[in-house]
Amino acid sequence: MAEGLLSKDLAVIAVPIVTLILGLIIGWFGQRSGFCSIGGFRDYFMFRHTRLLYGFLALIIGAFIGNLVFWLLFPSAFENFFWLLNKGFMPVPGAPAGLTITGYLILAIVSGIAIGIIGVLLGGCPLRQLVMTAEGSIRSLWFVIGMAAGAVIYTVWISGLGVALLKLMGIA
Repeated sequence: MAEGLLSKDLAVIAVPIVTLILGLIIGWFGQRSGFCSIGGFRDYFMFRHTRLLYGFLALIIGAFIGNLVFWLLFPSAFENFFWLLNKGFMPVPGAPAGLTITGYLILAIVSGIAIGIIGVLLGGCPLRQLVMTAEGSIRSLWFVIGMAAGAVIYTVWISGLGVALLKLMGIA
């Protein structure tokens, strides 16, 4: 892979710093706009309002363009950006090892449905909960603490159990 503008050692430092700065900017926009991806789908299906849904679309497009720009500037720091084109469906970077594409899809769909249901019950997506925590909401703070604990629990126990069950059923 071609070398970028910076060496890999410098890119490993520059990318997190730029990411933190962009995160602060995105958080500010999220707070000012009332952005919520789950709320966008809720408003569309219940009231046919698309204001928040356009924000969700902008988030996806902006994230892709931002990652593409970083990949062009620092390709050694983003080795797996085009993993689907370079390596096909297997292996998926960062996913539990040894599953077939069907196993990955099952895990993604189940976890997506779970976060959707939890977000609807709590009244907002994880980004909205983080913004509300920064605004002083204690209920949202408990969500953020639970989200962090849930990530640890999922990584340590549930993902391994899920992979083992999928392999036991012959899907993986």
